[in-house]
Amino acid sequence: MAHTFGTDVVVAGAGPVGLTAAAELRRRGVRCRIVDRLPERLPYAKAVGIQPRTLEIWDHMGLARTALEAAVPMYGQLAYVNGVEQARIDLVLPPEVPYGFAALPQYETERILDGFLARLGTGIERGTELVSFSQDDDGVTVALRSASGAEEEVRARYLIGCDGAHSLVRKELGLAFEGSAFPEEYMLGDVEVDWDLPSGYGVRAMHRDADGEVDDLLVCIPLPGRGRYRMSMMVPPELSAAGRRDGPAGPADGVVHGLEGGHAPALSDIQAVLDRLSPQPTTASSLRWSSVFRISHRIVDRYGEGRVFVAGDAAHIHPPTGAQGMNTGIQDAWNLAWKLALAVRGGTHPGLAASYDAERRPVGEEVVARTVRHATQGVQADPLDPRTMMLREAQLLVGYRGSPLVDPVSEGPGPQSGDRAPDCTGLAAHIAVHPLRLYDLLRDRGHLLLLYGDGERSGQLADAAREFSQGRVATCVIRPAGASTDTSGPPVYVDALGEFARLYAVDDRPTAFLIRPDGYIGARFSPPTATRLTAHLALTFAPSPGT
Repeated sequence: MAHTFGTDVVVAGAGPVGLTAAAELRRRGVRCRIVDRLPERLPYAKAVGIQPRTLEIWDHMGLARTALEAAVPMYGQLAYVNGVEQARIDLVLPPEVPYGFAALPQYETERILDGFLARLGTGIERGTELVSFSQDDDGVTVALRSASGAEEEVRARYLIGCDGAHSLVRKELGLAFEGSAFPEEYMLGDVEVDWDLPSGYGVRAMHRDADGEVDDLLVCIPLPGRGRYRMSMMVPPELSAAGRRDGPAGPADGVVHGLEGGHAPALSDIQAVLDRLSPQPTTASSLRWSSVFRISHRIVDRYGEGRVFVAGDAAHIHPPTGAQGMNTGIQDAWNLAWKLALAVRGGTHPGLAASYDAERRPVGEEVVARTVRHATQGVQADPLDPRTMMLREAQLLVGYRGSPLVDPVSEGPGPQSGDRAPDCTGLAAHIAVHPLRLYDLLRDRGHLLLLYGDGERSGQLADAAREFSQGRVATCVIRPAGASTDTSGPPVYVDALGEFARLYAVDDRPTAFLIRPDGYIGARFSPPTATRLTAHLALTFAPSPGT
């Protein structure tokens, strides 16, 4: 039976994860509706840490500049124990990484993504709630209810649940969400202080009792604005939801996570903690918002079923250690959106959308386990060298080796199939006066075939990739310094500084890299052949007629 689709994808939830999914779908030409039951954006600075990998994603999308102008840098952390300063932690990354760590209130992240999505012709349908859905082999039927109570039935090809820790999509899909809650409660406050600590540094001050146990804690993350911080601290007994007789009952689904209703901390509650733990005498002012919050750790048993998927807090929740949560969710959405965009167009491998679970659930499992470990045992529980630990916290080591979309064989040293494609600079082009970055070549692309070397067969390989993918794989050639920039075939760039050769560990042998739309290396071939290339492309694309 033929169905008429009102849209291609429905996204439930307009937080950073849902907005990322919708924006990337729309950017790739997919019809999309994004709904959110809230009538307006919440003014809370909940998730504030922006990882370098997230900034790389925003660079690919074309909105990094807007985010950089709104954010503040995170240079490191100042730590204090019982009033004594500890070794300063500086957040230092290798020079080829294009972005550092940043802080941005969640409502600003949502504002930026919302504006970007609006420029693509799609707005958030506020006050609209997903009520139920059903799916079949061809699509998903979604029931929506507006703020007025009017109900609408929408037929879509796919549904993405980005509807948070209490996700209706997850529940309706019957996904297990195993884990538990931490007993501790915390309070959050968004305030200004008048200390003269170095700007751009977070502050972590704790008190240890005679047994060495932490019995008091203050964590401050800088926000845009003079002396402004998002502070978290332990909850005093009188504000504890668990200890109050009038405290709210637990959520119906048993998932205790996020901001609590009831009594919000006052400025005096935050000042009392600062009086005990602040490294310098200081006065808090301009309280913008505050809340008590709880933390759980849970992850779904699978990231989707059929044509329905979950992402972000709907799929995984965990301690906020290292600002991993929102950033991991944004990468969920980024991974899923380009796959659904290809699947909507057709001509793809039938397992393309299902690879989302194969690639992202192991990442979610690792993040949940690591943040729980750090929350309970401290970062010293992972005795990594500082460089590796910093790259991991920046989410630059996330990879997909072993994925069904990734070539199982890679030749040579350097980044392998399934690894993030590193950036580099010093690429010279025929017309550009200034050197280009590799990420300039990847921005606003689909799949890109990068051919390194003399390029004798570059035209044949480019033709094979284009024909097999029905025009969805572009090709660029990178040649060593001093080589010709002949433009009779695919676009040519010269590795004038040798940075590409160094970071990708290539020599004088021709080498090909197939870069996916999400900036990961799908395959590395040396020497490249049309047979090997098309065999790899068959993991994503269905061959065009006649190939």
